[in-house]
Amino acid sequence: MIYVGTCGYSYKDWIGPFYPGTTRQEEMLPFYANSFRAVEIDASYYGVLKTETVAGMNARTPPDFRFCFKVPQTVTHPPDTTVKRIHDDAAAFVQSVMPMVEAKKFGCALIQFPNSFKPADTTRAYLQRAVDALGPLRLVAEFRNREWQTPATHDLLSELDVGWCNVDMPSYETLLHAGSDVTSNVGYVRFHGRNAAQWWTGDNTARYDYDYSPTELEPWTGRLAEIDERAETTYAFFNNHARGNATRNAEMFIDMLRDRYGTAADEVIPKRAHRPAQGSLFE
Repeated sequence: MIYVGTCGYSYKDWIGPFYPGTTRQEEMLPFYANSFRAVEIDASYYGVLKTETVAGMNARTPPDFRFCFKVPQTVTHPPDTTVKRIHDDAAAFVQSVMPMVEAKKFGCALIQFPNSFKPADTTRAYLQRAVDALGPLRLVAEFRNREWQTPATHDLLSELDVGWCNVDMPSYETLLHAGSDVTSNVGYVRFHGRNAAQWWTGDNTARYDYDYSPTELEPWTGRLAEIDERAETTYAFFNNHARGNATRNAEMFIDMLRDRYGTAADEVIPKRAHRPAQGSLFE
């Protein structure tokens, strides 16, 4: 099964392009869940969410909805990878997402490491400790440095039963190139956009300010099919959130995938429900 959605859902600049003008913040997730069947929660990267907050997300979404959560940056961006102790936020994070695990809506947790996190004995050992600290959760690792994109890394992740995050991003020498790799029963893709001019200097909005064309996304329909052949469940999330681009591109990509699978589409890609108050962006 392939789930397509966006990285986050609560953006003020989505009111108009995606959400109706009268939408209140507490209404965003139920509205979003009428269009997509999964979301990546990025708020957990900036701080461990309260269990009550996660339980509230569960209550506002249907039973077939799926959540993936980013692991806190206190765990993935350590000031010193030689430290033997993983930040207490790892254990707190595990407890915070338990409502989703118990509701069977938990997809996986994403461990996103920075570009400065490069392959070495110390970083590989730190990765192992982080995986151990995150205990029973299904995990996927996203590396931002191309030095990790090797068969040796894929073998390591397979041994740890951690998924590999494929990415679409600008074509810089140190950044990962597009692929269709799978190292666990979870397939994962993140679309960051190709805004090369703002990648290193822009803030979290400017860096991901990009609108994909169908031509740019077409090769990914084949890659997603390859990934899903080897994974039990595959997630594809659009991180180009500025001005609602992520929702527009995610809807476009779902339509492209469904066209690719033809009569088998319903067995692979969950149908989008009709949104209340306004229809699909492509109607």
